[in-house]
Amino acid sequence: MFTRFLTTVTAFGLTAGMVAADYKLTILHTNDFHSRFEPISKYDSGCREGDNAEGKCFGGSARLVTALADARRRSNNSILVDGGDQFQGSLFYTYYKGKVAAEMMNKMGYDGMTVGNHEFDDGPEVLRGFMDAVEFPVLMSNADVSAEPHLADVLQKSTVIERGGEKIGLIGLTPEDTHDLASPGKNISFSDPVAAVQGEVDRLTALGVNKIVVLSHSGYRVDQEVAAQTRGVDVIVGGHSNTYLSNQSEKAAGPYPTMVNGVAIVQAYAYGKFLGELNVTFDDAGNIKVAAGEPLIMDGNVVEDSDTLARIGELAQPLDEIRNKVVAETAAAVEGDRTVCRIQECQMGNLVADAMLQRVKDQGVTIAIANSGGIRASLEPGAVTMGEVLTVLPFQNTLSTFEISGEGLIAALENGVSQVEEVKGRFPQVAGLKFSWDASVAPNEGRVQEVMVATDAGFAPIEAAKTYLVVTNNYVRNGGDGYKIFAGEDKNAYDFGPDLADVLAEYLAAQGPYQPYVDGRISQK
Repeated sequence: MFTRFLTTVTAFGLTAGMVAADYKLTILHTNDFHSRFEPISKYDSGCREGDNAEGKCFGGSARLVTALADARRRSNNSILVDGGDQFQGSLFYTYYKGKVAAEMMNKMGYDGMTVGNHEFDDGPEVLRGFMDAVEFPVLMSNADVSAEPHLADVLQKSTVIERGGEKIGLIGLTPEDTHDLASPGKNISFSDPVAAVQGEVDRLTALGVNKIVVLSHSGYRVDQEVAAQTRGVDVIVGGHSNTYLSNQSEKAAGPYPTMVNGVAIVQAYAYGKFLGELNVTFDDAGNIKVAAGEPLIMDGNVVEDSDTLARIGELAQPLDEIRNKVVAETAAAVEGDRTVCRIQECQMGNLVADAMLQRVKDQGVTIAIANSGGIRASLEPGAVTMGEVLTVLPFQNTLSTFEISGEGLIAALENGVSQVEEVKGRFPQVAGLKFSWDASVAPNEGRVQEVMVATDAGFAPIEAAKTYLVVTNNYVRNGGDGYKIFAGEDKNAYDFGPDLADVLAEYLAAQGPYQPYVDGRISQK
């Protein structure tokens, strides 16, 4: 089946029977929710007391419940799907793992979701527990799970649902580099998304399914590649890159939907700040005639559902003592937005790297490297609670110290800037060194131009043969985000230091009102 997109449709020349054969479907969608069951601030962090009542905050499960009910009333046929990464991002996940996500998604009536890389943060066993609890299929087409006992014969590549008398095929996609991003274990192998999708499309079309939606946690760029290189896909509901698509905002990365090869690609930013609403009209052959819509912002104008609000409050009670404790103060907002920190030096990156280095410098450690993917929010000015710190650093990573040569450090930095065009989380934030890099050079072919390390006498050029003591987090030290050069048993490593969030909280507390800054430690030529 080849899909096609017609920008205008008129009734001229169509018989009444042909018009009646048109099928309209509303695709409601979320992605990268990251356990934001409570409202968030404009910084994507926790919503401070009183701000939500004043209409200053966004999202939260209670608003989504209301918005979904309203959207369903506007449509004769609708489905609700998710683009992955329901797990991780707040104390709700730290405390409950996937149980609250399962409860809320069941309440909202999801019809399917794809596996995001963060669904593997605690291994296949926790993902399986979530799958057993939800009332909808969880999908992943581009992986072989046959050797993983928790997922074999349970995790499907695709499924078929019915709505309004029509069959709709759903196909799941997960990042091909999930082994670099999470902890799926050694029993799962990931594969090329294009081939995986085409294989499932061919299987579904052979079954007579002519309306196919890919749920893709692969990022906006990969989604466009999949659309361009496959046939038979109608819609791609995306995730992973936290991309905001819109026809109304200058901040959007592209139109909603983005049309590629007749495929309608959508994504709705992250953290429940928007509910995606795509209205599609198919002809009798399953071809798209019209695809239009806009992400709906979940702001203070969306009334929170009272029952959901009460339930979230009940679930929050065990967490409140931890997260409401004020641990520090900032003199100004600390920028931690992924669109900044994943491509350049940023205020939050400096704060995190400085805090890491300060904690272990008395052990002779002189360099800190933090992956920007571990930084998940900014901080508002004023009092900082532990809950806000945990929103910035939600992954329960521990400090890791190790030895590596200057040559190895240069290679690590090359890895860090190798995927900056894709805004990947491996971009390095650093302390105790500074470096420059050139985006015009091909990845891993000498982008890093100059590396200087801090000494008692000031900064000096890094020495390739010298051994340096470095601190990072245990995820990166063990090869996460592509930092495989840090892994191995030959590094005299200690991976079981204090929790990174605790380190940051203690560092902030010692600073007085913290003044965020950048100082040119990372420069681009």
